[in-house]
Amino acid sequence: MQWSERVGRRLKLRDLHILLAVAESGSMGKAAADLAVSQPAVSRAIADLEHALGVQLLDRGPQGVEPTIYGRALLKCGTAVFDDLRLGVKELEFLADPTAGELSIGCTEPLASGFVSAIIDRMSPRYPKAVVQVVTADLVALLDMHLRQRDIEFALMPIVGAIPPQDVDSELLFDDRLVLLAAANSKWARRRNLALADLIDEPWVLPPPDSQVGAYIAGAFRAAGVRPPRARVLSFSIPIHQSLLATGRFLTVLPTSMFHHVEHLELKRLPIKFPAPPRPMGIMTLKNRALSPLARRFIDCAREVAKPLAR
Repeated sequence: MQWSERVGRRLKLRDLHILLAVAESGSMGKAAADLAVSQPAVSRAIADLEHALGVQLLDRGPQGVEPTIYGRALLKCGTAVFDDLRLGVKELEFLADPTAGELSIGCTEPLASGFVSAIIDRMSPRYPKAVVQVVTADLVALLDMHLRQRDIEFALMPIVGAIPPQDVDSELLFDDRLVLLAAANSKWARRRNLALADLIDEPWVLPPPDSQVGAYIAGAFRAAGVRPPRARVLSFSIPIHQSLLATGRFLTVLPTSMFHHVEHLELKRLPIKFPAPPRPMGIMTLKNRALSPLARRFIDCAREVAKPLAR
């Protein structure tokens, strides 16, 4: 297949955009309605693509259409093409007004509640017109659903494993550690001589024990020689943890990166060593994917905010 003769002169971005719409909707009729064009125009665009490439891109059936192996390969390429175009437009907008721009990032909820919020707070005076969309999810969803599908430009998350996936670059920012927390007005905040065993039967709010982070926390209790507490409340929700801590009755375990940036919540770090191994936190980006100017500024700011935590 000669690029200049069969593809370079014939393949049109409009046709590729129509193919993406058809694959997403599973129907040429639905794609035509979504794009506000006629169905014959959609059929003609697909036919032009198939003629230019010399392969069948879609399987037609009574239930709709589905990409062939060739179609899936082209769709993967097309997603990257339009993503690069969007980033190019963002760069033009940033050059026209360096205080503006749009950015989509992903992170875990604990990082969103402390570390990421601190980055946004530091950036907002420098880029007052910028809009940042923060997508919170677990590790699998951040990588597979959001980063690889290019819904976000990068993810701030725990770096699991010594070797990152082949299609992802990682940059370590700091090692996060767990701390035991209570409200500043609780009876435990006033105690100096505390042992972990003294707190096991108190009301706790913790992540579910069958989750990855729940097992991580339970392992730290066992490493300290005590059984994990039977939590009164099981939840991943950081607002629930914060609200219950504020009552003065509940205890919890949260990352240092969050506690470091929520002084306004009037929490007290209890003087008990919690033997959980540190969790490396970092930036995950797709290899060979250009980042928008605002994304690069955000990452620079993340490195600045991470310095105290790295120490």
